[in-house]
Amino acid sequence: MEQGKKSRLMFFLATAGGAGLSPVAPGTCGSLAAVGLHLAVVFALPGPWRYAALAALFLLACAACVASADWAAERWGRPDPGQVVADEVAGYLLVPLLFPAGGLVYTVVGGFALFRVLDASKPPPIRQMEHWFPRGWGVLADDLLAGAVTAGLLHLGVYAGLFA
Repeated sequence: MEQGKKSRLMFFLATAGGAGLSPVAPGTCGSLAAVGLHLAVVFALPGPWRYAALAALFLLACAACVASADWAAERWGRPDPGQVVADEVAGYLLVPLLFPAGGLVYTVVGGFALFRVLDASKPPPIRQMEHWFPRGWGVLADDLLAGAVTAGLLHLGVYAGLFA
């Protein structure tokens, strides 16, 4: 692939189609892009196909993050530039995969809100995850843990009777 095409592809993957270029809260914009993907799949596909499509999108977002992270770090001069939001897309998409029966409103609204709080505040051990893995995997790891913890908290909410 010629260099110009490769750079455009890496840019598209890293920024989730440009969502990471927002001057305000690029991580939130990346997560909102993931919510859009989630809703598009929910409304377009029936049951088992929905889960398969979400799993495929999740894997694609993970691969996009890992593949583009080094390119993005070199381009923007930081190991985890704010413009890279493929990790937020993958992290949010993990929520409906791990919390599929929770109801769309709880998953989208509660999942989005909890994921953003955990991703932005990075309580231990979420913050440490980015240092435990090399390069693109480290960029991705903290968001995956934030997504998994979000799904776990949503399950606890169901168990505690918070969601009717």
